Amino acid sequence: MSDELKRMLEQVHGGITTFDFEGKETPCIVIDAKKYGDIRAKTEGQPFSVNTDLNILQDRLGNVFVEIVLTFSIGNISERFLVNAKTDLKFFEALANTSMLVLNSPESQYGKDNVIAIQLPRPEKAHDALEIIKTALIPKNQ
Repeated sequence: MSDELKRMLEQVHGGITTFDFEGKETPCIVIDAKKYGDIRAKTEGQPFSVNTDLNILQDRLGNVFVEIVLTFSIGNISERFLVNAKTDLKFFEALANTSMLVLNSPESQYGKDNVIAIQLPRPEKAHDALEIIKTALIPKNQ
């Protein structure tokens, strides 16, 4: 395993999951309770949008990582999460399906307590990203 791959694996965010929300598998990023509280405090009761970037990093050997960058329109909030697409493909399939993702605290129950739901402004980008990820997961040296 290369040093670069080891570094990437060490940076992967551990709180990547999905949950059933009103009959739809919904992608969820679980974040530290303090960070979650800070985001809620800065955004609650105010209209805001979230720019969502999916930066796909691949090595052509079947290793694919996606850096998810969330930039909120208020509160000077910008968050980055590195996701291993090989182990969390279901997350990206759900993202393409629902065109939304949820931020949640580890102290909350998924879908039961308050969550920060982020609707993707351009759903086609999630579909395009999923196709790129699936293609990149197939090693090119076979």
